[in-house]
Amino acid sequence: MKKYYITTYGCQMNVHESEKLAGILTSLGYSASECEKDADIILFNTCCIRENAEDRADGNIGALKKLKKQNKDLIVAVGGCMTQQKGYAEQLIKKFPFIDIIFGTHNLEDFKTLLQKKLLQKKPVLEILEKEQQIKEGTPKTRTSFPNAWVNITYGCNNFCTYCIVPYVRGRERSRKLVDIVNECKELINEGYKEITLLGQNVNSYGNDLGDVDFADLITEISKIDKKFRLGFMTNHPKDLSEKLIKALANSDKVCKRIHLPIQAGSNRILKLMNRKYTREDYFDKIDLLRKYIPDIAITSDIMVGFPTETEEDFLDTVDVVNRIGFAGAFTFVYSRRKGTPADKMDGQVDENVSKERIMKLIDLQNSINRKQSENYIGKVVEVLCEGFDQKKNMYLGRDTYGRMLYFEGNEQDLGEFVSVKVLSAGGISLMGQKVN
Repeated sequence: MKKYYITTYGCQMNVHESEKLAGILTSLGYSASECEKDADIILFNTCCIRENAEDRADGNIGALKKLKKQNKDLIVAVGGCMTQQKGYAEQLIKKFPFIDIIFGTHNLEDFKTLLQKKLLQKKPVLEILEKEQQIKEGTPKTRTSFPNAWVNITYGCNNFCTYCIVPYVRGRERSRKLVDIVNECKELINEGYKEITLLGQNVNSYGNDLGDVDFADLITEISKIDKKFRLGFMTNHPKDLSEKLIKALANSDKVCKRIHLPIQAGSNRILKLMNRKYTREDYFDKIDLLRKYIPDIAITSDIMVGFPTETEEDFLDTVDVVNRIGFAGAFTFVYSRRKGTPADKMDGQVDENVSKERIMKLIDLQNSINRKQSENYIGKVVEVLCEGFDQKKNMYLGRDTYGRMLYFEGNEQDLGEFVSVKVLSAGGISLMGQKVN
């Protein structure tokens, strides 16, 4: 049997798209390989959100030159956000002429056709579609994250934040039909999956292009499925987080008690430059509304430092937001210039050393908040969905409804099941506990 090896860069959206690529290859009779040297097809699903992801991809692709010389039948394919950038695919094939297939985000689900075309000809297949296509249902998937499953609800983005390349490489926002999403969730739950995560660049604007449904309606319908499971979703945009949606979350016994709500910056001036379409005061209002209907909800966020023209005062506004809200977790990162975005052309790019100093302060602050929150768990019994086994710690692990990771001594039968665990100690953001019979 022929084998494939897929390397994925970037977010959960890319991880799920790699599951689709794996599903397509599996349907053609391929099986997964544990290493590149044993594979008949090596596929890179790329990301261009940050420059370091691009650099890593380039380095790993280049490293295949020797392997390609040893095995002339080896097929090397590169797709995703990086190749969708205007003119990038042509640059890539010049730099690495041994690449066999290059495709973009708009024709990822056509990989079967692209592969078959390559097998019939000697020259490389380079197909990048400029326009987004109609949503295709029924693409096979080889899922890799049991007992969790990813489910797309939208594709593309309409927000055009000035630092972000996504709308340019993924196209305008398109929503899947509600019935198709609900049916996929039912199938997954019947197959034994215990946590469903709905995916979209902005899940809160789901249905805007459909006209008769919204994200609150979708949450309500999925929550009617009569089995025990958890329902999560990402990512949310503060400007589209409505009271109707928050009420739907509060009324569901399936929705996780957590929400990822990126603020990006705490300064109104910077938020305006970012084109985020809300103020810090708007954000605080949304947090108040969330805590009104779901008092114990865990709120996580994305926070950027070093955006062009960011002053120390702007940064302190961000620190103030972190202190006031007390995030349950935050993905903190330094602004990275992206060619093709408005922010790349802005004056006042912040010195790298200044950005590094600010990010370390922010990380230290968030870590101190996480430690205090973790200590509050000690002595409590929590329900954990067992996700796997950590060989280094020699313990099983899982998350509670708030997204907190917990390690415990268990057995193989716990995998994919809900387990009650008493928390005995806390170490930073993770917890240690003992299973309760």
